[in-house]
Amino acid sequence: MAETLLLHPSDNVAILTARAGEGDDPLGIGAPLPKAVSSGHKIAREALAQGAEVYKFGQLIGYATEDIPAGAHVHSHNCAFGDHGQTYEFGADLEKAQAAIPSMEGRTFMGYRRADGRVGTRNMIALCATVNCSATVIKKAAAEVEASGMLDDYPNVDGVVALSHGTGCGMATNTKGWDNLQRVLWGHATHPNVGAAIFVGLGCEVMQVAKMRQMFEGDGSERFHGLTIQETGGTRATIERIKAQVAELLPEVNKTKREECPASELTVALQCGGSDGFSGITANPALGMAADGLVGLGGTVILAETSEIYGAEQLLLRRAANDTVAQKLVDLIKWWEDYTAMHNGSMDNNPSPGNKAGGLTTILEKSLGASAKAGSTPLTDVVAYGEVVKSKGFVFMDSPGYDPVSVTGQIASGAQIVVFTTGRGSAFGSKPAPTIKVATNDRLFGAMPDDMDINCGDIVSSGVSLEDKGAEILDAILAAASGKQTKSEALGLGDHEFVPWQIGAVM
Repeated sequence: MAETLLLHPSDNVAILTARAGEGDDPLGIGAPLPKAVSSGHKIAREALAQGAEVYKFGQLIGYATEDIPAGAHVHSHNCAFGDHGQTYEFGADLEKAQAAIPSMEGRTFMGYRRADGRVGTRNMIALCATVNCSATVIKKAAAEVEASGMLDDYPNVDGVVALSHGTGCGMATNTKGWDNLQRVLWGHATHPNVGAAIFVGLGCEVMQVAKMRQMFEGDGSERFHGLTIQETGGTRATIERIKAQVAELLPEVNKTKREECPASELTVALQCGGSDGFSGITANPALGMAADGLVGLGGTVILAETSEIYGAEQLLLRRAANDTVAQKLVDLIKWWEDYTAMHNGSMDNNPSPGNKAGGLTTILEKSLGASAKAGSTPLTDVVAYGEVVKSKGFVFMDSPGYDPVSVTGQIASGAQIVVFTTGRGSAFGSKPAPTIKVATNDRLFGAMPDDMDINCGDIVSSGVSLEDKGAEILDAILAAASGKQTKSEALGLGDHEFVPWQIGAVM
């Protein structure tokens, strides 16, 4: 007999912790299932009339679209998205959030201290394409550098990363999309995990390095170099010139060595993808515990994916540090409502088919689970996509829910480590900031052992506490920050996950 899990006393659905077969009666109320239902899915604890509110986590997740008998499967066939109410109470839980910051003994990691005082967890040379036209030359140059063996003599250099993308021209300047791309390129080139960077352009594109350097003058510009294909003599000549520049840079970049640094120097990106019905029960709240711990150590965590906190934004607003911070988040929510409507979409276009197969029915349900990654401490700031984070504590960054786009922005904002939870299984990695992958369930952890660093399925299967699992994740963050290779790094993932957020007309 499959067991069920009740997440909140006021919930009118329970969660299957294992697959229920045809004829099973998971609640033991004389209501056998007409067909099998997968683990992570919802069962009605009571009869729900058409139009009734459906509650999970003690929060509204949708409305019954038909009469639902007690013991029946509750999902997209009989439950739908609807108004979640937007009467916000700014800072109502701020005192509670402040009290949630744990008192922690100081901890350290072995990082690369930069001249500007920031600390990296990796020491890489970045090749940054300003435009799609230069994507091939930087990829070929990076591959030839790696194959040449020239890095072998420089043990303090963690590799060369080629950051290519599909834009940089055919776009209007001084627009949201233009600003996004500038912040992302500059944020990666001057990232604390990057010892030196080479910008490579075609020469005639809209995104000119000289203009970007002028805009960000003094903000790490001494660490990058630039060239164009047109001035260098074509594709092959540019590849050879990039390789020569890398060879010139390696001795200097290698001089930086790991040293003991306080955990307060860390900024961690909180991310999820391929979520399932266990994401909001196991991995996400466990990561929230780790996030609280890092905040207690004086560090910073960045939650993102504005379209995936929709329906849970009121919980974040209740712990906003002040009204200005809260209003920034409300303004983002309104912008996203208008943005999706403009393109004939809906905020409930999310969850994805895979999310639904894993038991998530509406964006309201998915958002409540996703927001758990941010723990319980105060929301100290809200920043634009790729904007450098300057506040300590829990910060929110605007982004879509598409994982590569969102993580690209978080790294540009300064995250030196990414922690990525997944329930369905996600083959994701990132550079120059490494990704730690966290499985929400035992099945996934067993099925994708080469991809998953941590298993949170034992929270349900073995009764491991969220506190203990959060401590395990925090230990893993500090180990990765000190140079321990993550599973995604070992697989070589991250070369194709640099995806700046494109907004606006392509002309």
